[in-house]
Amino acid sequence: MKVNTQSVNFNADQKLIDFVQQRMDKLDMYYDKVIKSDVFLKVENTSAKENKIFEAKVSVPGDSFVVKKQCKTFEEGADMAVATLERQLKKRKEKLRPHL
Repeated sequence: MKVNTQSVNFNADQKLIDFVQQRMDKLDMYYDKVIKSDVFLKVENTSAKENKIFEAKVSVPGDSFVVKKQCKTFEEGADMAVATLERQLKKRKEKLRPHL
């Protein structure tokens, strides 16, 4: 799957981009018709520890899913967002499957 990763207010290192790509690739196991995904990594300028925002938009035929997670690390946000997207993609696949 093509993952377009953009970092806002900082420069993401290659290790983080590879980690995000690896996590997003797992979604192909649950729904094979994913067209593309856009990931935005943002750092808020606040004193709070949870200042990293992981936002993912996954496009599938006829629909798109957006998940936004705010955590201490981008890795934690990626894991939480992918888990949420897994549930949403499974639910969509169930709706499209003809019931006998």
